[in-house]
Amino acid sequence: MVKILFVCHGNICRSPMAEFVLKDLVRKTGAENSFYIASAATSTEEIGNPVHPGTRRILASLGISTEGKYAVQIKKSDYENYDYLIGMDDWNIRNMKKITGGDPEHKIKKLLEFAGRESDIADPWYTGDFESTYRDVLEGCKALLSI
Repeated sequence: MVKILFVCHGNICRSPMAEFVLKDLVRKTGAENSFYIASAATSTEEIGNPVHPGTRRILASLGISTEGKYAVQIKKSDYENYDYLIGMDDWNIRNMKKITGGDPEHKIKKLLEFAGRESDIADPWYTGDFESTYRDVLEGCKALLSI
């Protein structure tokens, strides 16, 4: 089983979007039993809060539910428990490495690295552009599934 943890700053916009998009892609291929997919935050600011309405809205329009998801924070032990810890931007990556104590096994990656891009996924909390974020997340998730 491949275990994937998506991480962003608050775990209410980008990382849950990636979590549920990848779960949907995996479900459509019939490979649900081959993956464990979750998401977390680097900060404590949103812990316990539900997925942002903008993320919920765009995913609901695609028939993807985020029901039951509440923000949690990444823990040091997550490094040992996951095969991939995938951040959305350089700031997330730095904070993930601080929390986990480094990346000796090279498990920490940016999502768009899988698509051959070094770009960050813009935070729609600040941009308000959930559609662009969704397009980047979808591109990254499809590329991740193809490895």
